[in-house]
Amino acid sequence: MPHKANIRFLSLAISTATVLLLGGSREANGQATSGQLPGNVHYLHSGDLPPGFIGGARLQRRGAVQGYYQPVRLSGPEGVRFSLADGTTFPPTEAGALHAGLLIGAVYRIRITDIADSPGLEIYPTVEVIDRTYPPPGEALRFPIPINIDRLDLLDASQGRMVTRVIYLEDSEQALPLAETIDSARTLEISSREDPLKVADRLGRPVAIVRIGSLLPPAEPSLLPQFFFGSPPWLTMTPIQKQQEPANALPVGESKFNFRQQR
Repeated sequence: MPHKANIRFLSLAISTATVLLLGGSREANGQATSGQLPGNVHYLHSGDLPPGFIGGARLQRRGAVQGYYQPVRLSGPEGVRFSLADGTTFPPTEAGALHAGLLIGAVYRIRITDIADSPGLEIYPTVEVIDRTYPPPGEALRFPIPINIDRLDLLDASQGRMVTRVIYLEDSEQALPLAETIDSARTLEISSREDPLKVADRLGRPVAIVRIGSLLPPAEPSLLPQFFFGSPPWLTMTPIQKQQEPANALPVGESKFNFRQQR
């Protein structure tokens, strides 16, 4: 018997000394903070592990993840350009969202340019896909992992701060009945004392980690392979849009959240 897809994405954001959930603190909403974990839970991984460690560990477990190109959609403020590293260079791209297929467990270097009010500024975040989605057959392009990098992320990075975003699939039993578009990510702000990966794990299934900082490409050519994490391959993907749906509409029952952490 066929089942209707119900994929709902969320994203965590951590901001120093604040814990916000849909406009209010967890304490104000009568919810326990993510630091209050059950006594029988033991986490093997944390969000501050080096890029590639968590995704690599996922490849050692069961599941159809080896060699799988997970559809991802990168978006940001109006006018910015996203470019995925190709070898040790970044090919030119058009402004707007970037759709690509990324390997599970690999780490990709991204370049963000044409940032409003910041001429010449370039930001080089990394994207690590740590798990895949399981959409209905033939509909993978309708359910990319949405990664939205907002203006505050870019501002923090330009000022030398480190921002960590963890995107996760929401637990359907905890889902909020709120309508969303693919560009309206809700961001959950959590304290820098908390681990975004653990918080995301409690609320759903983490699928990607985005690290946004001020690191620039090294001038020394011998260091470029390390900066680009070996330049893993990726695929260009064209999004599928149904005529009856608005261009930015999520499929029925789908939304996304955002965890953001600033250091």
